[in-house]
Amino acid sequence: MAEPAINVEVVFAAVDRQLLLSVQVPAGCSVREAVERSGIAGQFPELDLLACPMGIFGKVVADVERPVEEGDRIEIYRLLIADPKEVRRLRAAKAAEAARLRNA
Repeated sequence: MAEPAINVEVVFAAVDRQLLLSVQVPAGCSVREAVERSGIAGQFPELDLLACPMGIFGKVVADVERPVEEGDRIEIYRLLIADPKEVRRLRAAKAAEAARLRNA
């Protein structure tokens, strides 16, 4: 008898493009296995996608061996290049300096 299958989506967004794949996987399949079965790693060979953090519907998954459920959207997150807090701090400092120069 055939193993029951479920449908999930695997999505990744690079800087220049994004890809969403619908994948049919066996019931009980893990997040990691679903990503491997999707073949998305072949579309982005420059990245080790399995080393990237992953989430389901915007919530980070701590254990990639967690089983997926019907309709799950597995998201593969890029690693941050810059700390968002530091970028905001620098932008605020630049705006403050511009304002100081305008008022001088």
